[in-house]
Amino acid sequence: MNHTAHMQLALDEARLAAAAGEVPIGAVLVVEDAVVARAHNRREVWQDPTAHAELIAIREASAQRRTWRLVGATLYVTMEPCAMCIGAAVLARVERVVFGVWDPKGGACGSVLNIPEEKRLNHRIEVIGGLLEQESRELLQGFFKGLREKTAEEI
Repeated sequence: MNHTAHMQLALDEARLAAAAGEVPIGAVLVVEDAVVARAHNRREVWQDPTAHAELIAIREASAQRRTWRLVGATLYVTMEPCAMCIGAAVLARVERVVFGVWDPKGGACGSVLNIPEEKRLNHRIEVIGGLLEQESRELLQGFFKGLREKTAEEI
């Protein structure tokens, strides 16, 4: 599997999110080296607190494959998944999650919580963190810097 190429696709999705005024997080779900779903955050556009990139990608992949079991899938995401998103990946039986930047405020793959390592759950997910971390961080920092500047201009 070419983790870097797939993460680049997730970064492309994150850029689409930023262009739409969303927090720039993108996700790509891959099975047997084939992209099954691509998504980016849509919380603002849809006014839906669950419209995270990971959940949208998991939903699309499940619909396309006509099964909720995404056995053998790898989920690439530009930021460490939150509890909701990694919980959905566990329930979908995703094999691996690869992410860019760590989330010290809400990450659930080792930063704040470590759901993939929870031994009481019925499924374990391999986690690879820090892939293209700098690119992911720069997208997020640039987005929030732009919001702060816009807010300062409005004051």
